[in-house]
Amino acid sequence: MIPIPVVVCVLGGWCAVYLLDTALRQSSPSMKSSYESWLSANGLSLSPFHIRWHTSLFNRLFARCAHFNPSFLYLWFSAGMVFGVVAMFGSVVLLSRTLMQTLAQMMADTPEGSHEQVLQVVVPGVNLPVSQLAYFFVAILVSGLIHEFGHGVAALREQVRLNGFGMFMFVIYPGAFVDLFTTHLNLISPVQQLRIFCAGVWHNFMLCVAAVCFLLLLPLLLFPFYYTGAGALVTEVVEDSPSSGPRGLFVGDLVTQLEDCSVKGVEDWHSCIHQLAHQPQSGYCVPAATLQLNRAAGRAYKRLDGTMECCSNSSLTDLCFAYSSNLESKLFACLPARKTIQASRTCRTNADCQTGFSPSLCVIPSLENQTRLIRVKHAPQADMLFVGYPSHLQFSVSLTNFVPRLGFLHLDLPVMLETLSKYLVSLSGALAVVNAVPCFALDGQWMLTAFLEATLHSLVPEKSNRELLGFFILLGGSALLAANVALGLWMVTAR
Repeated sequence: MIPIPVVVCVLGGWCAVYLLDTALRQSSPSMKSSYESWLSANGLSLSPFHIRWHTSLFNRLFARCAHFNPSFLYLWFSAGMVFGVVAMFGSVVLLSRTLMQTLAQMMADTPEGSHEQVLQVVVPGVNLPVSQLAYFFVAILVSGLIHEFGHGVAALREQVRLNGFGMFMFVIYPGAFVDLFTTHLNLISPVQQLRIFCAGVWHNFMLCVAAVCFLLLLPLLLFPFYYTGAGALVTEVVEDSPSSGPRGLFVGDLVTQLEDCSVKGVEDWHSCIHQLAHQPQSGYCVPAATLQLNRAAGRAYKRLDGTMECCSNSSLTDLCFAYSSNLESKLFACLPARKTIQASRTCRTNADCQTGFSPSLCVIPSLENQTRLIRVKHAPQADMLFVGYPSHLQFSVSLTNFVPRLGFLHLDLPVMLETLSKYLVSLSGALAVVNAVPCFALDGQWMLTAFLEATLHSLVPEKSNRELLGFFILLGGSALLAANVALGLWMVTAR
């Protein structure tokens, strides 16, 4: 959940702004006039939990962009118009599918399959880690700026006057907007209107494409400073986790192997852990003489889950191993874990150990159900031996594919670039989908109106009938979006 001090600071800050604004407005007439003149001159307006800034400083920049290569811009925004119309219908299909998935999960006993949904409601502090909030808000702001930039340039290209550009903050969510001259907007053709209204979602989609390309090219772009393919570099270890401690992992360690599974990067790390979790526990080749010496160390007994234990409960270094010999099918020995495993080959059966002159047997750790013994190689340090649930190992460390070539380079820079790019892909894509929905107060409302005017003018001559049809479509789209948001919030918070 969001830390209480953060909530207190946000609410306290907004209360202080509101009280100061109220005090200045209710002060002496000269002070009130000066304050309101200052707000008006700087394009600022305040209301509870909302601050808005409007300016015409960027009008010349928008105008330059709108006059850059007119033939290219015509093709660019025409392609955006086609995409916007397809996205408008596609968003309805996507929201309908998401709603069906959410209802199916609500009826199920377990919420499995939520990761398969393309759209999910994001609640900071619930399903969005507090540590990721900076990426989240930066991505929202950038996506909003690119969205409104598309509207502004498209409007000027269609000879619609741009009154100004602005930004706002609602509680903690940043955003942007463009102020268009409505009279000019109503005078142009529906197709021209459609180019303007579709420009926002089109630019959000292209931002997604650019972010994906950046992610794919990141190893090449950072090649002079970082290299990849050598292993997974540890950038953070969760305190008091199974991976911490004097024999655990440390920031800067390069993980190259989990048991016999080679790790070339973060994807291999997750793949190997998944593989080890779903395969039987691997064993280790131990000389038969060692087993004979340790066999009588204690009697084996059953744990509550039915598995066998043969070591003292107070031992922190010994582990119970099961093995079979030619004479007996199931034997147990309590062995020092690190000494047994450190120089041993992995095996599945005794036949895997018959390669040397001294007779060896395959010993398999006798562990509780679903737990695993995993040997983590991170040279030059000694191997880390992990005993527990593989998922605990998987999420107790943060890793990156990028290894710095020089010591002064920061480990987190590639991670920050990757994370921000991923947030841009997800949030800009979500903004494109949601804004394309034929819903009241969203771009989809104006896109639908212009689309109906452009396509049904001859089929439905009466304008009132076209408006009535558009109203019912908007009503359905608004209900669909509201149902997705409401049920998505319930799934995230109540479950």
